[in-house]
Amino acid sequence: MNMIVCDSDVVQLSGPPAFSFGEKVRASRTIRNDGTFRGKEIGDILAKKGDVGNVVSIGTFVQKFYIYGFEFLESGYRLGMRRKEVERVDEDVDDLPLSEVAVS
Repeated sequence: MNMIVCDSDVVQLSGPPAFSFGEKVRASRTIRNDGTFRGKEIGDILAKKGDVGNVVSIGTFVQKFYIYGFEFLESGYRLGMRRKEVERVDEDVDDLPLSEVAVS
């Protein structure tokens, strides 16, 4: 029998979810298929570090963690991931044009 490894003693469900529906996020690491993504081989890359997506669902796992469903824009894949695997995209900062003149 497989044992579920919980890498944290923190019960996330005691607080609100970290993300909201429709929120823009970025993968903070490369995500590979662990065998739960149908149609892809185990080990295939599903999301690369830096890929951008949106929150499409919020669920729970082992009555302890939030699992967020993210739809990644480039690949179109919908993946279930934990908070530590993504980071919030601050749209105000990313969409600003860069200045060509250095400020001193």
